[in-house]
Amino acid sequence: MGTPLVAGLQRRRGVRTALLVGAALVLLGAPLVVLAPALPFLVAGSALQGLGPAGLTTIAMSIAGSARAMGLVTASLATVRAASPLAGDVVAGTLGWRATLALPALSLAAVPFVLRRRPVTPLSGSTFDMAGAALLTALVTALVFVPHTWLPAGGAALAVGALLALRLRARPDGFVPVEVVRAPMFLVAAGPAFLLAVVNFGMMYALPPLLARNAGWSGGQVGLAITWPLLFGGLASYLLLMCTARSRLLVPLVLFPALSVAGVVLAAVSDAWAALLAAQALASLAAASGQGAFATRAAAAVPDGERSAAMGLFNLLYLLGAAFGPAIATLLVG
Repeated sequence: MGTPLVAGLQRRRGVRTALLVGAALVLLGAPLVVLAPALPFLVAGSALQGLGPAGLTTIAMSIAGSARAMGLVTASLATVRAASPLAGDVVAGTLGWRATLALPALSLAAVPFVLRRRPVTPLSGSTFDMAGAALLTALVTALVFVPHTWLPAGGAALAVGALLALRLRARPDGFVPVEVVRAPMFLVAAGPAFLLAVVNFGMMYALPPLLARNAGWSGGQVGLAITWPLLFGGLASYLLLMCTARSRLLVPLVLFPALSVAGVVLAAVSDAWAALLAAQALASLAAASGQGAFATRAAAAVPDGERSAAMGLFNLLYLLGAAFGPAIATLLVG
């Protein structure tokens, strides 16, 4: 939820305010996770560490003014995501496991540079739509629980979704802008990005146990092995995104889902460790490339004043895919 919340703040108060709030959340969360005396404090600190970086990611994507810049953002996200488990393992072994939870604080190193070069973004003069924000938060919460308890969570999601639709009619310029959700190109771009995230993060969760069983590897060996296809996907996504940046929308709509499906098929038909790693590489490449390509088109589909809101909602859908993927993988593999 940090993505649309900080995006809404950026939309009304500008990049500087949103950036400072995101950085403040990280600064508050880092010492809390390191010094937390009990689990509730640790959870609170982790929540702050989630809200802050999510908002900073949305700001980065909203100020990316070209396909090249967007590709750098999304390729960096995928690459860092691939290296994070190993980095966390090293930090945990050196400084303790609590220090790994404070690693998002490294993002603060970029804040002064962005503040000096902050772009001028159109501001919204409307007041903050608290009801719209609460309804979207409730909808996302219900959706996250759908794979686990589909009947009550699904019913709650439908009910809250109906209330949110009524809120959109009453407040078209509110927390969820009508100009964004009714833009056909935004919906066409956000939908495939969500599905690619479901497949990628689902495979990231499902393949390690298969690799450990079929190859006889230890947990550390599996973690090291699966890092390479994830790194490949993140690094190669930038080149693939540049190759498709000027193409028609049909190209990424066909190419990236095809890569993702190929990864799923490969993992389904072969249990050899090389095939499983190749399957993860395809899924990672598809998701990282798709995030950049579809985010660029989603941002271009809305007026400049709604760009930050569009990126907040786009990233929210992508992260929902990251939540759905492991849950679905658990049902299929377990």
